[in-house]
Amino acid sequence: MIQFTLEDEYIELYKLLKVLDLVDSGAEAKMIVAEGYVSRNGETETRKRAKIRKGEVLLVGDDVKIEVL
Repeated sequence: MIQFTLEDEYIELYKLLKVLDLVDSGAEAKMIVAEGYVSRNGETETRKRAKIRKGEVLLVGDDVKIEVL
């Protein structure tokens, strides 16, 4: 599990994936989200610019879990 401490009110989903080095580029992050590989609090999230806030849990693919603190 990856724990990410949020410094601001929120971070956009594709930017979070990039900051955590889970992708090589913003374009790759947007593609992964658009294709439905990310779930947010148990539901598929396809909005690339979804505002991720403290307390949320993301799952990327089947193996990368992110807890936002």
